[in-house]
Amino acid sequence: MHKASVSDTPNSLLHLEAAHFRVPDPAQLTAQNPGTHRPRIALLYGSLRPRSFSRLLTEEAARLLQAMGAETRIFNPSGLPLPDDAPDTHPKVQELRELVLWAEGMVWTSPERHGAMTGIMKSQIDWIPLAMGAIRPTQGKTLAVMQVSGGSQSFNAVNQMRVLGRWMRMLTIPNQSSVAKAFMEFDDADRMKPSSYYDRVVDVMEELVKFTLLTRDVAPYLVDRYSERKESAEALSRRVNQRSI
Repeated sequence: MHKASVSDTPNSLLHLEAAHFRVPDPAQLTAQNPGTHRPRIALLYGSLRPRSFSRLLTEEAARLLQAMGAETRIFNPSGLPLPDDAPDTHPKVQELRELVLWAEGMVWTSPERHGAMTGIMKSQIDWIPLAMGAIRPTQGKTLAVMQVSGGSQSFNAVNQMRVLGRWMRMLTIPNQSSVAKAFMEFDDADRMKPSSYYDRVVDVMEELVKFTLLTRDVAPYLVDRYSERKESAEALSRRVNQRSI
């Protein structure tokens, strides 16, 4: 049987443009001047109920992140308009976008409603553009996803948010949290009770901080792409900033 020969030289790759081809360099994966500031983590939640369990879980996550050395900011979605129902100059939209630019990592926490993440959660993500001028505000940043359910444990919302994280070019960590019967997992002081669910939240936040510290200084190199080096800066800007459908 004839075996096709494979050459290890770029000259055999007829369709490559050599000027834009790069061999991945391990040295580029070590930051020359690593940041010494605390990891910056933005947290979003997907419910506006007075006793929102996604908010309570988010606040618990923020406490853990702070204990692990991170700086945290939680976005309150109350008052955020529906996507396309207000200009992007709306104060809440600007607040959200400034928060995303500030962050090095994010936590998204949604209730599961009718088998999916809530519209409140999705609206926040929809207001975050893939590009703001020449800046891609979420690209290369870390992401952890969590959900709460009123009934048995489910993973529909976290699975959907993982898809969105990939679409936003984020580095979604492997671990995740899904809290079943969330109304039973918080005490009268709105603190999470000891349980395996709580332990998993600790695991997720620990992993998020580690991945953020590992990648934040080299994120531009991690997401540097042959196709975008090949494309002219002007054409790239036109493509990523095209009007949303």
